[in-house]
Amino acid sequence: MTSTIKSATLNDQQSGAEPPSPALLQREWRWETDRVVDDGGPGSDRPWCAVPAPADPATVTWRAADAEETARANRRWWDTDADDYQERHRDFLGDVSFLWGPEGLREEDARLLGDVAGKQIVEIGCGGGQCGRWLVSRGANAVGMDLSWRQLQNSQRLDRQSGNSLPVVQGDAQRLPFSSGAFDIAFSAGGAMAFVADAPAFLSEVGRVLRPGGRFVFAVTHPARWSFLDQPDHNGLVAVHSYFDRRAYVEQDDRGEASYVEHHRTIGDLVRLIAASNFQILDLVEPEWPDGFDRSWGGWSPLRGRIIPGTAIFACRKS
Repeated sequence: MTSTIKSATLNDQQSGAEPPSPALLQREWRWETDRVVDDGGPGSDRPWCAVPAPADPATVTWRAADAEETARANRRWWDTDADDYQERHRDFLGDVSFLWGPEGLREEDARLLGDVAGKQIVEIGCGGGQCGRWLVSRGANAVGMDLSWRQLQNSQRLDRQSGNSLPVVQGDAQRLPFSSGAFDIAFSAGGAMAFVADAPAFLSEVGRVLRPGGRFVFAVTHPARWSFLDQPDHNGLVAVHSYFDRRAYVEQDDRGEASYVEHHRTIGDLVRLIAASNFQILDLVEPEWPDGFDRSWGGWSPLRGRIIPGTAIFACRKS
C-alpha cells in the first residue's frame, strides 16, 4: 500500500534540496510517461527532482489541507483506483483474511482485538472488506465502512465470490454514520488515520460509537517512514525529509486542486491525541519483518523491513 511517486536517487539527495515524504500507505504509481518537477513545497526556492506524471499532470507539495478537501480528493482517488488496487493485491490480501500491514501480521496470531465471537465490530476504512469478512467467519457481527463507494462495490463482489457476506456502508471517518454505543470493538487496518485531516474529530467519533470499555485498534504507516524515500532498495534507507514536518502531503493539478492527500502525525502526536480522546493505550505494536518473507509491497521490502519499522499499531481501550 504505498506510493513510489518519490523517485529521487542518492545522487538527487546529495544536491542538498529537500525531497518529498515517502509516507504514503495506500498507493502504487504505475506511470511511465513524461515527468513534472516538484517545487519542494511552500517556501522552497529550488526544484529537487522529477516525479512521474499522470495523463492529467499532478505535482507534489506539502501544505494545509482541511477536512473537506482531504475527503473530496481521497474519495475521488479511491473510486478511481479501487478496482486496480484490489486486483493488484488480491494474492496478498485474499478475500477472507485479516492482515494488519505489509509485514504480513495476521489478527489470528496477534489477537489485538481479543475475543471477537458475538461482538459488534466496525472497521473504519474497510476497502474490499477482507478483514471484516474474516471476522464474520469467526462469529463476529461485523460491519465495514469506507469513504469510497467503489471500494464497497468491490467488497460486495468479494462477498459473492467468497460466500462470506459483510454488511457495508459509505461514510466519513470524521462523521461516523452509526448510533452512539453501537459497538464493542472498532478498528482500522491502515485505512483511516492518515486519510483524515481532523484526527481529534475522528477519535471523538470512535469514542462515541464504542461502548464503555470498548476497544479501538488502528494501524498507520510507521511515522518514522515519513523521513525516508518510499523505495524498497537502499535508496529507501536514507532519511531525506523532516520527521517533524506536519504539513499534509498533497498531490494536486495545475489549478491547485488536490487529487490525493495524506496527513502525518509523529508518535508523540498520536499518543497525545489518543490520551486527549479518553482512550488508554494498551499496546503499541511495531511488526518486525518475518524471516523468510520475501514479498515486497511498494516501499515495504525485506531490506527495509529488517532495518526500520514500517507499521505502527495502536491498541486502545475507551476509558
